[in-house]
Amino acid sequence: MSDKVRSEDLQSSLSKLNDTSSVTWRVQQDKLHTELVFPDFISAFGFMTQVAIIAEKMNHHPEWSNVYKKVEIDLVTHEAGGITEKDVSLAKKISALI
Repeated sequence: MSDKVRSEDLQSSLSKLNDTSSVTWRVQQDKLHTELVFPDFISAFGFMTQVAIIAEKMNHHPEWSNVYKKVEIDLVTHEAGGITEKDVSLAKKISALI
């Protein structure tokens, strides 16, 4: 099982993540959260398909929703009771897709 990321380490990881991508991640309700808007539904769904393949390979799956062209993503490791390096790693891979 992964351990929760310490608060100061999480802030450092968030800064690096947000500085190197057009995606903005923040902590919301003790989860890594982002909201993305695509040109249309097909683009949003295609993006989600790409993320699904990555998440399955990592055996680490996002909580997410899709309404038309908007995708909201929350990352948390339930068994650890919070955000872990697995969540940060998946966030990096998601950001790289944009």
